[in-house]
Amino acid sequence: MKKIKIFLMIIGTVFIVSCESNSYDQISVPVTNPTYVANVKPVITANCTGCHSGGQSPNLATYDQLKTAIVDGNVICKIDGSCGSIMPTSGKMPQGTIDMIKLWTANGFVNQ
Repeated sequence: MKKIKIFLMIIGTVFIVSCESNSYDQISVPVTNPTYVANVKPVITANCTGCHSGGQSPNLATYDQLKTAIVDGNVICKIDGSCGSIMPTSGKMPQGTIDMIKLWTANGFVNQ
């Protein structure tokens, strides 16, 4: 009976130690040619426009508003945390998402 208990403890420990928590963003294939409509807008809608739309500054509700806020403002440094406070206030977005937005910016703000 003692051998069975030890065996079950070892098996249980192996399962607990081998479990790893990955978010979908961490295990998904990176986007190589992100566009506003397909990739960026859903992220901005889910993470930003709850506070940054209507009269809130910067307004990030449309393609033109987001592009202007990135070019003329500090949207990128706010989402990657390089200028102090991090947006969204709920916590830093996954690095893959931040990298995708930076790539979209570097690729010229493709709007499809």
